[in-house]
Amino acid sequence: MDLARSRAFYGELGFVENSRSNDQVVFYDLGGQVFALFPRTALAEDAGVEAAPPGSGIGFSLARNVSKESDVQRLLDRAEKAGGRITQEASSPPWGGLRGYFADPDGFAWEINWNPAIELDADGRVFFKD
Repeated sequence: MDLARSRAFYGELGFVENSRSNDQVVFYDLGGQVFALFPRTALAEDAGVEAAPPGSGIGFSLARNVSKESDVQRLLDRAEKAGGRITQEASSPPWGGLRGYFADPDGFAWEINWNPAIELDADGRVFFKD
């Protein structure tokens, strides 16, 4: 993925970047959901899987944000017990918080993320703290 090209594309569609976007990731607040763009190689490294050429391998991941740091490991364990495969153990990313990845039985990548810069409301909707 060409991040600059994708950033321009979604900007032309009217998506408004969150102020936490940078040269390595772009965030869009979709009113309780977050759409994030990462370069393919960075996503593969973050998820603990091999990068593959465009059109194959990991191209996106789904993320579940949680309200408590302890929920990250609890949900990774639950996913593994249900038949998922842990691809990245829970660890602290450079921006803080805690996250880990698993692949579901069909190979789709899921990130479980606790981020102190994100707030979840009572319904689980995600909001960036300002």
